[in-house]
Amino acid sequence: MSFVQLLHREGRLLARRPAALANPLVFFAVVATLFPLAIGADPALLRKMAPGLVWVAAVLAVLLSLDSLFREDFEDGSLEQWALGHHGMIVPVLAKITAYWLLTGLALCVLAPVLGLMLGLPARTVPTLMATLALGTPVLTLLGAIGAALTVGVRRGGLLLALLVLPLYIPVLILGSGALRAALDGLPVDGFLLWLASLAVLALTLGPWAVVAGLRISLNE
Repeated sequence: MSFVQLLHREGRLLARRPAALANPLVFFAVVATLFPLAIGADPALLRKMAPGLVWVAAVLAVLLSLDSLFREDFEDGSLEQWALGHHGMIVPVLAKITAYWLLTGLALCVLAPVLGLMLGLPARTVPTLMATLALGTPVLTLLGAIGAALTVGVRRGGLLLALLVLPLYIPVLILGSGALRAALDGLPVDGFLLWLASLAVLALTLGPWAVVAGLRISLNE
């Protein structure tokens, strides 16, 4: 099957689990909505904390459902079929990760401006917020997919996945929240965006191969 056919297939399979897809978005919205209740409704304080809050919520939301990314394929034997396929594992892995990002990461990019405005971010920061998430969420997804591949054979491997992946998320978190804070202060954000773009290119280039290697390790255990 071609990449487009596999992408369409993975998208339909993910769409059959609306609860799993909605969980990250609901979590993201709940965190951003409840946080003002915990620290108070001071607009200046909320605006100051919003860049870090939005990005921490985005990181945790992406991580929330990654544990099950390859779980069903591992249990029903699809991973073995991928390994024996004509194109190897790289094409189905790319299709699965792309479908996951389109239905979760891209949705976060669309939802984030609304929540950012709720937290008091000025409208002029919305383009920066969407740009950082558009560049950062693919990196988060690919890094998380590597952890999911390594822990797919582990029962209840969600905690292990978090321990493996969260340290790798720190540069993206720093750059994303830093860009948003710079935009809030009226400072240039080009440097932050260039670094995020560099990480995205690096992740897109090497990440899928690392995921394939992780899956092969899990299959051989």
